[in-house]
Amino acid sequence: MPERFYITTAIHYVNDEPHIGHAFETVAADVLARYNRLFGRETFFLTGTDEHGQKLQDTAVAKGIPPKEYCDQIVTRFLDVWQKLNISYDNFIRTTEKRHIEVVRHILQKLFDAGEIYKSSYEGWYCKYEERFWTEKDLVEGNCPDCNRPVTKISEENYFFKMSQYQQWLVDYINQNPEFIKPEFRKNEVLGYLRQPLSDLCISRPKSRLSWGIELPFDKDYVCYVWFDALLNYITGPGYLSDPDAFKKWWPSVTHLIGKDIITTHAVYWPCMLKAAGIPVPKTIFAHGFWLMEDAKMSKSRGNVVKPLDIVAIRGGDAFRYFVIREMTMGQDASYSEDAFIQRYNSDLANDFGNLVSRLSKMIAGYTDGRLPEPATYNDEDVKIKLGAQELLPQVIDLVDSFKLNVALEQILQSIRALNRYVENNRPWDLHKQGNTERLNTVLYTASEGLRIAARLLFPVIPEKIEEFADIFNAPIDALTSNEAAEWGWMKPGTEVKPGVTLFPRIDKKEIKKVAEEKAKSEPEGIIELDDFKKLKLKVAEIFEAVKVEGADKLLKLQIDLGSEKRQIIAGIAEYYKPEELVGKKIVVLTNLKPAKIRGVESNGMLLAASKKNQLTLVTVDDDIPNGSSIG
Repeated sequence: MPERFYITTAIHYVNDEPHIGHAFETVAADVLARYNRLFGRETFFLTGTDEHGQKLQDTAVAKGIPPKEYCDQIVTRFLDVWQKLNISYDNFIRTTEKRHIEVVRHILQKLFDAGEIYKSSYEGWYCKYEERFWTEKDLVEGNCPDCNRPVTKISEENYFFKMSQYQQWLVDYINQNPEFIKPEFRKNEVLGYLRQPLSDLCISRPKSRLSWGIELPFDKDYVCYVWFDALLNYITGPGYLSDPDAFKKWWPSVTHLIGKDIITTHAVYWPCMLKAAGIPVPKTIFAHGFWLMEDAKMSKSRGNVVKPLDIVAIRGGDAFRYFVIREMTMGQDASYSEDAFIQRYNSDLANDFGNLVSRLSKMIAGYTDGRLPEPATYNDEDVKIKLGAQELLPQVIDLVDSFKLNVALEQILQSIRALNRYVENNRPWDLHKQGNTERLNTVLYTASEGLRIAARLLFPVIPEKIEEFADIFNAPIDALTSNEAAEWGWMKPGTEVKPGVTLFPRIDKKEIKKVAEEKAKSEPEGIIELDDFKKLKLKVAEIFEAVKVEGADKLLKLQIDLGSEKRQIIAGIAEYYKPEELVGKKIVVLTNLKPAKIRGVESNGMLLAASKKNQLTLVTVDDDIPNGSSIG
């Protein structure tokens, strides 16, 4: 078992407030960090925010404020959510901090002096949303292969890192180090990517186009490419320049927990950068899946983003933490729904765990004067409970070390369900009526001690509720989570127990609906300024083709003519219009909405429609107004 554990999240890009994807990754890293502390390992947990790049500069300019001021505003939202979700990071890094800027400039200069960076003219397709250059062969139907948005052809001089020369080294390293990329199928994806020639990496942007970044130490007219800058946070945090002894202690025994969409930057760019700089490669890169709603990747443009605090408002941070850890198999995608959240919460937390805590504490209060009783002779059933509790810790350690957090939780819940069955089978209420004190005391102690061991192993996932549990059983949380508390018999007879606390009150859809309504009241639509309205680009478009989207009864795929360009939009109007009725209609379209994929089909814009009860009517124009004419 390793003595130390260093875990990182991808630093979150602060161009918007946190959503469930940010929260899951940070909670998962926190759970891994808390488990490793519980296992007695010295642990370091780093998270933070990525605060440079084109998108941030553009957003700040649109808001009329300096980029740093905008970052300062957004980062507080992340910090607020992490506090409410009880994230126990050891270090929070912002890429605008002096310590990080010094590391980035140091590595850049080191690579430049070693001949690893050169300047060259370049022409390529640039996606400002992903802040990446693409070659012609990379594009998918002329769009960015990552986000499917339009790209722009750019020709300019830039600095390049000689990444291509490390291709064979990287392939060999991946094949020789099975712990490097997880899950296994992600490793195969990266090796597939590396079967194609690896290009050198453009690591700069001219200030004439992008000024919000870290200035290159060898050319003041350029700033560092945001990804090259961001990846280096992983060595800044443990003290690469500021504390060499600490850095040596933690690096390279690190696990990078990231989303599957950034596996290339972490498993290709990052190890090549480190190799060139003479720094060891990370131990493990683990790529988790996406959170989906109705089988679609969560996206603000689709309107299906679940904000962590929306769920926290219903039953607190621990309920959210438990749900996302229990529902996702690490590495695979997972789906969120209100029904799934309610079912998981009520079944596991309210019924299985919370109900047992309440019942045991009430019975101890009523049957043994509020003190944990002294057990008498154990029978076979008692011994089975004891052995099961003693076997639970090594099982959980193996599962956590294998990143099977959801399976670890199921193992713990199985132990709790076994305790519930044990209580039902032995019926302490009947033992009390019969005056069978010895058997009653043994059952109550055995069930309580088994529950304590299970609760201790739930602490990394639901820390606030386990602190409440510890208070019920008069066990300070620091003592409950100590190494000594892993052993059976740690909780001493005679300990005072507080009765009847409900850790997890049940919830239903009515409660969720009420929270949503109250939130809506607190966030009225209000009045917008003229400048805000001017940001909406509404234009006249003519529909020249309309067909149904395969496998989607409500969706139509429309080809529209905007005068200077033609676009495709997806609209949920198939219940109200037949495709042939739409051809030739002149409609109003919002044209500056970010492109999105709906059911795997690209949609680049949104039509306007009015609805009343079960009817819907498109907003159209009467006169023969030219296609592309602006409205407003």
